[in-house]
Amino acid sequence: MQEWNLKSWRKKVALQQPIYNDIKLLKEVEEELSKFPPLVFAGEARALKKHLAKVSRGEAFLLQGGDCAESFADFNTIKIRDLFKVILQMAVVLTYAGASPVVKVGRLAGQFAKPRSNDTETIDGVTLPSYRGDIINGMAFEAKAREADPKRILQAYHQCAATLNLIRAFAQGGLANLNKVQKWNLDFAHGASTDRYLQMTDKINQALAFMEACGINTTNTPTLRETEFYTSHEALLLNYEESLTRQDHLTGQWYDCSAHMLWIGERTRNLEGAHLEFLRGVDNPLGVKIGPNATKEDILGICEILNPNNEAGRLNFIIRMGATTIKEKLPKLLESIKNEGREILWSIDPMHGNTIKAGSGYKTRNFDSILEEVKSFFEIHRSIGTYAGGVHLEMTGEDVTECVGGMQAITEENLGCNYNTQCDPRLNANQAIELSFLIADILKNRQI
Repeated sequence: MQEWNLKSWRKKVALQQPIYNDIKLLKEVEEELSKFPPLVFAGEARALKKHLAKVSRGEAFLLQGGDCAESFADFNTIKIRDLFKVILQMAVVLTYAGASPVVKVGRLAGQFAKPRSNDTETIDGVTLPSYRGDIINGMAFEAKAREADPKRILQAYHQCAATLNLIRAFAQGGLANLNKVQKWNLDFAHGASTDRYLQMTDKINQALAFMEACGINTTNTPTLRETEFYTSHEALLLNYEESLTRQDHLTGQWYDCSAHMLWIGERTRNLEGAHLEFLRGVDNPLGVKIGPNATKEDILGICEILNPNNEAGRLNFIIRMGATTIKEKLPKLLESIKNEGREILWSIDPMHGNTIKAGSGYKTRNFDSILEEVKSFFEIHRSIGTYAGGVHLEMTGEDVTECVGGMQAITEENLGCNYNTQCDPRLNANQAIELSFLIADILKNRQI
C-alpha cells in the first residue's frame, strides 16, 4: 500500500459524499475545525480497544446503541439523559442477569450523516437532493434546505461537544451510581420487562447493602458509582473526520478524535474506496457493517487493510443480514474465516436487515424479526465455535412507536401515534429493555 496521510483518501473514490456548491466555504470550515479541540482523547480510544479485546476473547459483551441519526432541532438534555439511562439499564441487565461484563458504546455525539439509496428524492414531480443528515442538509423538502451547507459541520461539532460534556457528567457525576439503579427506570416504562427489571434491582440493592456491611461502598469503590461510556458513529462524511484527526504526542499515532470508535457502512466498505483508506491510518477501534453479499475475500481484504497487525480489539465486524438471510449466509461466511487466524470481534445489527414498509406507509421493523436474528446470530456462532460478542441497535430512550411488536404489542395501525425518527425506525425504551433480558438469558445459558 501507498503511504497513508490525512489527505490520501482524497485520491480514492469517496461514495455517499455530498456535493458542496461553495468549495471555498467548505475549505474555510475544514481549516477552522482542524484548529478546534478534539472531542475525545487518544487514551480513551486505547482504553476502549483493550475492552474490546476482552470482548473478542469472550470475557465481556459489547452493547452499542443509540439514535439512527441525531438532530439539530430535537437536541436537549432530557433526550440524552433518557438514552443514557436506557443503556445503563440494559447494561445492568446484561451484567447481572447475563453474568457478563458489558462495554457500553453509544451511537451519539456524532451520528449525524446518513447514507442514502438515491442521490435525489421526488415528490409531486419536484426532484431535490436526498436528505443526508443534519450535518449536511435539512430534512424539509425545500430547495434551500436540501442544499449541502458546510456551516452545518461546525454546528454538528458544537452539539457533539455539548453532548459529550453531559455524558461525561452523567457517567462520572452520580447518575451511574448503582445505588440509583431503580431511578434509571423511565416514567413511561411499564409491562412485564419493567416488572422484571424492578425485581432485579431489589436483588442488586440487597447485594449492595451486604457489601456496605462488609465495608465496600460507593465512597471507597469508584466502580460502584461511576461507569465507562464511549461514543461511536459512522465515519461517513470524510471532510469532518479528517478535520478532527490528531496525532497523539505520546505515541505518535493518529486518532480520529470525533469519537472513540468509528465504523464504515455496508455501502462504503469497498476495498479500494476512500473510507477504508482514511480509517486505516487512525488507531481507533473500528467497525465495518457486513451484509448478506459479503465474501471471504471481502472479510480478509478488510482485515488486511484495517488490521494488518492482527491486533485484538481493533476490528469489529457488525453483521446486518436479516432474520431469514442470516441463517443461510452467516454460517458459510464464519466457516470460511474461522481458521484464518484473524482477530475479529463479531457483533450483530438486527435492525437494518429487517426494515419493512407498513401498509400505512411508515417504514418499520418487526420486534420478532429483530429477536429472531439475534437468536440466530448466537446459535450460529455456538455451532461453529466462534464467539458472538455484541449487539448494535438503533434505539431511543423515548416512548416512540416506530417498531411493531414486543410486549407493548405495537401494531402497524398505531405506528403514527409517536413516530419521530429522523430516518430509520428505532426500538423504544420498553422494547430495548425487553431485548436486553432476552439477550441476557442467552448469555447466561451460554455459560452453563
